[in-house]
Amino acid sequence: MKFYTYVLRSINFDRSYIGFTANLEERLKHHNSGKTKSTKPYKPWVLLFFEEHGSKEDAINREK
Repeated sequence: MKFYTYVLRSINFDRSYIGFTANLEERLKHHNSGKTKSTKPYKPWVLLFFEEHGSKEDAINREK
Protein backbone atom coordinates (compact mmCIF):
# COMPACT_ATOMS: atom_id res chain seq x y z
CA MET A 1 0.00 0.00 0.00
CA LYS A 2 1.20 3.51 -0.80
CA PHE A 3 1.06 6.43 1.61
CA TYR A 4 1.47 10.11 0.90
CA THR A 5 2.67 13.18 2.73
CA TYR A 6 1.01 16.30 1.37
CA VAL A 7 0.90 20.08 1.68
CA LEU A 8 -2.34 22.00 1.25
CA ARG A 9 -2.72 25.74 0.79
CA SER A 10 -5.81 27.73 1.69
CA ILE A 11 -7.14 29.75 -1.24
CA ASN A 12 -8.56 32.55 0.93
CA PHE A 13 -6.16 32.66 3.87
CA ASP A 14 -2.40 32.73 4.39
CA ARG A 15 -2.40 29.16 5.71
CA SER A 16 -0.78 25.85 4.86
CA TYR A 17 -1.48 22.38 6.22
CA ILE A 18 0.75 19.29 6.18
CA GLY A 19 -0.68 15.80 6.54
CA PHE A 20 -0.44 12.18 5.45
CA THR A 21 -2.93 9.78 3.90
CA ALA A 22 -3.35 6.64 1.83
CA ASN A 23 -5.84 8.37 -0.51
CA LEU A 24 -5.02 11.90 -1.64
CA GLU A 25 -8.19 12.55 -3.60
CA GLU A 26 -10.51 11.52 -0.77
CA ARG A 27 -8.47 13.35 1.84
CA LEU A 28 -8.63 16.62 -0.10
CA LYS A 29 -12.41 16.21 -0.42
CA HIS A 30 -12.56 15.60 3.33
CA HIS A 31 -10.66 18.83 4.06
CA ASN A 32 -12.79 20.86 1.66
CA SER A 33 -16.08 19.47 3.00
CA GLY A 34 -15.33 20.88 6.45
CA LYS A 35 -15.03 17.48 8.16
CA THR A 36 -11.55 18.22 9.50
CA LYS A 37 -11.79 20.51 12.52
CA SER A 38 -8.34 22.07 12.14
CA THR A 39 -8.80 23.02 8.46
CA LYS A 40 -12.54 23.80 8.34
CA PRO A 41 -12.25 27.58 8.98
CA TYR A 42 -9.74 28.02 6.13
CA LYS A 43 -11.38 26.14 3.27
CA PRO A 44 -11.20 25.79 0.35
CA TRP A 45 -7.84 24.09 0.04
CA VAL A 46 -5.66 23.20 -2.95
CA LEU A 47 -2.98 20.54 -3.11
CA LEU A 48 0.45 22.17 -3.48
CA PHE A 49 2.78 19.21 -3.08
CA PHE A 50 2.83 15.51 -2.28
CA GLU A 51 5.36 12.71 -1.85
CA GLU A 52 4.78 8.98 -2.11
CA HIS A 53 6.08 6.68 0.63
CA GLY A 54 6.32 2.91 0.91
CA SER A 55 5.06 2.76 4.49
CA LYS A 56 2.76 4.61 6.84
CA GLU A 57 5.66 5.14 9.25
CA ASP A 58 7.73 6.86 6.55
CA ALA A 59 4.82 9.16 5.67
CA ILE A 60 4.26 10.07 9.33
CA ASN A 61 7.96 10.78 9.88
CA ARG A 62 8.05 13.04 6.84
CA GLU A 63 4.91 14.86 8.02
CA LYS A 64 6.65 15.67 11.31
